[in-house]
Amino acid sequence: MSELVSPRVNAARIGDYIGRTVRLTGKIVKTEHDTLILQASDGGEVQVRLLRDADVGSPYIEVIGSVLDASTLKMQAFINLGENLDMKLVNDVVELWHDPRFSKMFL
Repeated sequence: MSELVSPRVNAARIGDYIGRTVRLTGKIVKTEHDTLILQASDGGEVQVRLLRDADVGSPYIEVIGSVLDASTLKMQAFINLGENLDMKLVNDVVELWHDPRFSKMFL
């Protein structure tokens, strides 16, 4: 089952998952052609290569995708999260996900 888990990451943690599928929540900073820049919950920026015909309709999204390198994610799917999102709370969730005290909860 652990092979189906997609860890929640922020910009600082994405490099630990090169070649794996992760979930990254953030605010869209800029969109250009087939990529966008997403400000992650920790304030860092990540480049996201979009799906063809992706209709990103809100400023906050969660991207499910494969990590290409420490600052680039290739989108596999996304979820629109609306106009407002508590990014501090999102980052707290990311950090709890990686806290060894809770490692058995996310397998």
